[in-house]
Amino acid sequence: MPTELIVDNVVRGLLIGMVYGLSALGLSVIFGVIRVVNFAHGELMVWGMFVSLTGFRLLDLDPLWMIPLVAAVLFVVGYVMQAAMINRLIAAPEYMQFLLLASVALVLVNLAQIVFGPDARNVIVDYAFDSFAVGPLIIDKTRVYAAGAALIVCLLLYVFFRFTRTGKAIRACADNRLGAQVVGLDVKRLYALTFGIGAACIGAAGSIMLLLIDVHPHLAVEYTLLAFIIVIIGGLGSMAGALVGGILIGVSEQLAGLFIQPSLKSVVSFGLLILVLLLWPQGLFGKRPS
Repeated sequence: MPTELIVDNVVRGLLIGMVYGLSALGLSVIFGVIRVVNFAHGELMVWGMFVSLTGFRLLDLDPLWMIPLVAAVLFVVGYVMQAAMINRLIAAPEYMQFLLLASVALVLVNLAQIVFGPDARNVIVDYAFDSFAVGPLIIDKTRVYAAGAALIVCLLLYVFFRFTRTGKAIRACADNRLGAQVVGLDVKRLYALTFGIGAACIGAAGSIMLLLIDVHPHLAVEYTLLAFIIVIIGGLGSMAGALVGGILIGVSEQLAGLFIQPSLKSVVSFGLLILVLLLWPQGLFGKRPS
């Protein structure tokens, strides 16, 4: 097999892996701060894709230009979900949180089917069939732009959590909830902001993903599962882990399609998950038990 073909698939996997990483980052941020597993993750991403699709159909806006609007819409949805529902169950048993978010997921997927129908839809942008020639490699412009947009969103999120007062307050809640309450932080409001930020990341990833795949309401389960695999491999609650896990899954899926067959790419993803759990149960970037 030509070396160029292998390198080409590695590059393709690296690029789509960055988008996977952004999607999983939303799940990781929410769990890392609130300690709630968002079982409606894929459904929120699908709604982000549909909002972007609507902007493309009605306003002829490229999904990349729709990212800020989609992120803002999903931020509001996430904020309301946390403030109105999830905050009431923060101290409840985990199975109650699961039932709540699973119910939200069912509502979202059925609502999407009612509004948009069951058929798969896509967008065709001006550069859909263009590519960059880098030596012997031919790289799709769509994947390059998608990966670049995902990386920019990840960097903005890092800057927010690292350098802003609100971001530092959210990190304080993640480290010590009781201590944050003692110093006067409004923990419930910060939790709502965190869920909104996580949902905004998911929405941004959905808008970017629309460039790469068709969207339909029942796509959600596949990408919820994919996000769980990525954050477990990277380490629950780790931002760097989500990005690295996404890249690992993206590359492994591309190579599986090349060396085995595309229909078995999920087998490779689960195999990688099992390997990581056996060798590093806390994930690649997860906190080691003290």
